[in-house]
Amino acid sequence: MGKIRRGRVATAVAVAAAAVAGAVLMPADAMAKPLTAPADFNGDGYRDLVVPAPTAKVGSKDGAGAVVVLYGSKSGVSTTRKAVITQNTAGVPDSAETEDLFGASTAYADLDKDGYSDLLVGAPWEDLGTTKNAGTVTVLWGGKKGLAAASTLPVPRAAEGRFGMDVSALRESRGARVLVGGYGGSVEFGGTFKRDGSVGVKSLNDMSPSVAGVELADLQHDGYADSIVTSLRIGGQTGGLVYVNPGIGRRPLPGDGTTTAVGDVNGDGYNDLVVGDPDEPMAGTSGHLGGEIALWYGGRNGLASAPVRMSQNTPGVAGASAKDNEFGTSVAVADLNKDGVGDLVIGAPGQKQNNKARAGVVVVIPGKRTGALGSGSYALSQETPSVPSTSQPGEGFGTTLALGDLNRDGHPELIVGARGEDRSNGAVWVLPGTSTRLTGKGSVELTAAKLGVAGDLPQVGGFLPN
Repeated sequence: MGKIRRGRVATAVAVAAAAVAGAVLMPADAMAKPLTAPADFNGDGYRDLVVPAPTAKVGSKDGAGAVVVLYGSKSGVSTTRKAVITQNTAGVPDSAETEDLFGASTAYADLDKDGYSDLLVGAPWEDLGTTKNAGTVTVLWGGKKGLAAASTLPVPRAAEGRFGMDVSALRESRGARVLVGGYGGSVEFGGTFKRDGSVGVKSLNDMSPSVAGVELADLQHDGYADSIVTSLRIGGQTGGLVYVNPGIGRRPLPGDGTTTAVGDVNGDGYNDLVVGDPDEPMAGTSGHLGGEIALWYGGRNGLASAPVRMSQNTPGVAGASAKDNEFGTSVAVADLNKDGVGDLVIGAPGQKQNNKARAGVVVVIPGKRTGALGSGSYALSQETPSVPSTSQPGEGFGTTLALGDLNRDGHPELIVGARGEDRSNGAVWVLPGTSTRLTGKGSVELTAAKLGVAGDLPQVGGFLPN
């Protein structure tokens, strides 16, 4: 099979936590960001979970935004060990303002190499001086007592607004890298990150403007991260354009989508790229009834020249394709059954469940070393035994997803967001991991009230980022 050779971005720079954003304040083109795996901000060895609520009210400011950090322990995360952080929190730059959407994107990495994860928080509607909606990204620095001091990344003049639409970060052998998306393109930061906000290197890539999503991941198993960029939805397509290393690989991948995830789903040692395309097909475009995913297998020379497309009509996949299922709205990859191969987890928040329209489900497709994927697939929803609450119309279970081992038992938990839960205040569920398959046993629901965020429709669980 032919390959798309992966290039290297000339300036070396470019995971994460959990984000939430409210559709009422986001543009029509905005899309759910993938939840990100939990981080360790206080260095106690347990993962911490970030739940953003960017439409939360802060004081009298509607839509100012907040992020809630749930610190982990042997028993997992709990709302008794939480911190609610806003731009009014002591030490955080600027102040809470109406419709800043602080928390619209989040990511993490140990930026200053002190052994603690640091949290990056985007506020893409933040005004800077006389520039409306310029956007900012705040770095909350980790430490023994958790997240404390903060600074902001420099905003390039050419970013053209909405800086912080999405953010991704990681640490590789050459140091930390951060990738930020905005209307003018993607901005990469790298080198030395200091707590005064200065960075060693930054560069703007405008080859893929109108950026909606960004991700950093090693697609060639060489120890260096590749940048993955998705655009806002494009007219005449079922989603946005998807680029790998834009500026070197200037042409988008053949196909479209809105969300991405990376992991090794066939156990060959190379990361594979999963692109979710939840939109209904249009004449002359790609797409599938009820949504689909495109799986680009990785290899020594980069990604395959064509993807394997999967829908709920693929043999073995749980459920059946139906209009407005929105299969592929959220995607994630992790080894759930401990067989050494990554498993696909896909949100279908528009799927009818128990005769409740748009109640939503999450579909798990086990990875395989050989053969087509699909067999062994199963679905999870609010109708799954022991999952708190019950399905109601419009709740959208599966709007966002994240995977991470929260209690250090060796099994990744599944974190699921539902933007429409609790009369559109939103909620997040944590489903404990097992050595075989996920169930609802021991799962907990985190509502906006439990998380301590307020306002009209904070929509917790609506956007859970890289």
